[in-house]
Amino acid sequence: MVRILGGCMIFSGCLGLGLWYRSWLLGRARALRSLGSILELLAGEVRYGRATLPECCSRTARHLTAPFGEAFQRIGNRMEENTGVSFGETFREEMEGVLKELPLETEDRENFLRFTSQTGFMDGQMQLRAMEQSLELLRGTWEKLEQENTEKCKMAVGLGALGGLLLILVLW
Repeated sequence: MVRILGGCMIFSGCLGLGLWYRSWLLGRARALRSLGSILELLAGEVRYGRATLPECCSRTARHLTAPFGEAFQRIGNRMEENTGVSFGETFREEMEGVLKELPLETEDRENFLRFTSQTGFMDGQMQLRAMEQSLELLRGTWEKLEQENTEKCKMAVGLGALGGLLLILVLW
């Protein structure tokens, strides 16, 4: 009886590890898609609303879910206070805290924050181009991930289950 219970625990642990890895893979692609939609919202505000980036953050905060909406509202409030800190620095500071919680790699974070380093010396068209470049980098990454993830997700769950069975056989 104890052997059967131990075998079930080993199998469920290994299967759970495979399912966790699958959810991490899918979570990264989902996070990249949401970052891309944020950039599209900001670009739309700059393009059609003719607003500055700090104004865009306050406007788009209403359309975003937590934690992004809260971070964008804080960015807008800090920029309204006019403390002398540039938009790029403020955006980076606020968003780095939010981005740490997401299953992203360092390269993904840098691709998203890339446009903030080019905001101080440009007109609206140059800001749009910088955002579009960041969006293209993110889109390329998430499209590549979606192609790879189909096979990787199946393999992760399968290897977790088979690894559990192998451990059970070895220990039995």
